Amino acid sequence: MSGIGIGPALLFCPADRPERYAKAADRSDTVILDLEDAVAPAAKEAAREALAASTLDPEHTVVRVNPVGTPDFALDVAAVRRTSYRTVMLAKTETPDDVAAVRAALGDVEIIALCETARGVVNAVEIARADGVAALMWGAEDLVASLGGTSSRRADGAYRAVALQARSQVLLAAGAADRLAVDAVYVDIADLDGLAAEADDAVASGFAAKACIHPGQVAPVRAAFAPAEADVEWARALLAAAETERGVFTFEGRMVDEPILRHARSVLGRASGS
Repeated sequence: MSGIGIGPALLFCPADRPERYAKAADRSDTVILDLEDAVAPAAKEAAREALAASTLDPEHTVVRVNPVGTPDFALDVAAVRRTSYRTVMLAKTETPDDVAAVRAALGDVEIIALCETARGVVNAVEIARADGVAALMWGAEDLVASLGGTSSRRADGAYRAVALQARSQVLLAAGAADRLAVDAVYVDIADLDGLAAEADDAVASGFAAKACIHPGQVAPVRAAFAPAEADVEWARALLAAAETERGVFTFEGRMVDEPILRHARSVLGRASGS
C-alpha cells in the first residue's frame, strides 16, 4: 500500500473531537478520523469543519466517510477536499461502483474499502480489484445487523460462524487482488487478553493490521504484530540455510519448501516494519 503507513495498529477517533486528534495520532500507527458511526447526526457538520481545519500527517491519517448514496457522503468528500489527506475509508462499501464514486469525487486517492454488509462481503472480490483500492477491512456488527441478526459473537466471545466466514472471505479477496487486509475492531475494551488472542490470529492468518477503538488497545495489537526475537532468529537461520539448498530440504527436523520460506520472509518483514 503506497502513500500511507497502514499499521499495524489503526485507531478510530471521532472527527467531532478535534482535541483528541493529536493524541490519537501519537498513540497509534495510523489514525482514522471518523465522520461516520462515531459522530452523532447533529454533530456531523462540526466534525467536517474540525476535519478541514486539521493538519495531521497525511501519510498516517485516514478519513472514514459515510456510505455512497447517503446525504452525508457528498458533504464528507467536500470536507476531505479541503484537507491534504489522501486516504479514505469508505463505510459500507458494497460494489466497485461505490469505489468509483469516491474516485470521481476526490480524484487519485487511496481507498480502504470497508466491507461490512452482506452485499459488501459477497462482492469483496470485485471490490478488491477496483482501481484505487489499497486495502479491505471488514466489520462484524454492521454485517450481522444487515442480516437481521443481533450479535456477531457467542457468549464466550468467539465469533459466530457467519462472522468468521466474512472475515475469511474479505482476507482472501484482499490477498487475491494483492491488497492489504485490516482486521475488524474488538469491541470489549476491557478484555485485553481476548484482543491479544484475536490479534495473534490476525497476524498468523495474514492480516496486515487491526483497527482499534481505544488507545489502550494499541499496545496489544502492536505486540501481536511484532515477531518474537526467537522467531526472527529462526527465520534468519532458515533463510541462510536455504541459500545453500536446492528445492525441498530439512531444517531442524522440519521439511522446508517455498511456502515455509515465504513464512520466514514475512516474519522478517514484520520485524523490519516493512
